[in-house]
Amino acid sequence: MHRAFKINLESEHQTVQTADEIVAELILSEWEDRQNRSIERQLKNAKFRYKAAIEDVFYDETRNFDKNQMMRFAECSFINKKENIIITGSTGISKSYIASAIGHQACSLGYRVMYFNTTKLFAKLKMAKADGSYMKEITKLERQHLLILDDFGIQPFDAQSRSALMEIIEDRYGKTSIIITSQVPVSKWYEIIGEKTVADAILDRIIHGSHRLELKGESLRKKAPSNQEYKKILSLYK
Repeated sequence: MHRAFKINLESEHQTVQTADEIVAELILSEWEDRQNRSIERQLKNAKFRYKAAIEDVFYDETRNFDKNQMMRFAECSFINKKENIIITGSTGISKSYIASAIGHQACSLGYRVMYFNTTKLFAKLKMAKADGSYMKEITKLERQHLLILDDFGIQPFDAQSRSALMEIIEDRYGKTSIIITSQVPVSKWYEIIGEKTVADAILDRIIHGSHRLELKGESLRKKAPSNQEYKKILSLYK
């Protein structure tokens, strides 16, 4: 408010304002500043892999993905509905970037978001088990409106990771949302999770009420940067 008031006083093109108008302007300035700082904190806490933006996502009909679908995700109504998004496709096709772009948008709308590489998350949870901070980490995950699990299925789950995954999914089911990206088709997730009964329970909760995005085409890393859109996307993978 002080900053806005000072700028107003120093402006060479001051307009005559009533006291009410000045107060309204200062309050609006303070509100916008607090909103911006809140968004910055949310983005910092999320720990995204990419500084991604909805407007920078590359669309191509060969990828089985269109702009209308992304705009629906950008509204973040799926979070309000406690729905999940599953993004699958080959390596380098920008699954992680799309998930991060949706996550950034959710932060800008005031949602709490956290991003994790799946393998690193469960390694972290194993360490938390050892040092007694496991429940603190699980509670932190549970508080997020949106949890992004990137590169799901790179490694098969062992018993401890499988148990932690079940706990996370159970805590979030019907309450909050998850975005999962994976190179592995959903049909093969049973093998990755292991122990059929647990896998059934986990996948039933993940897949139920989820939006499926199955990206097609070859890796964007292999494409020649023939235009600015490709160059921008390719630069993210360097």
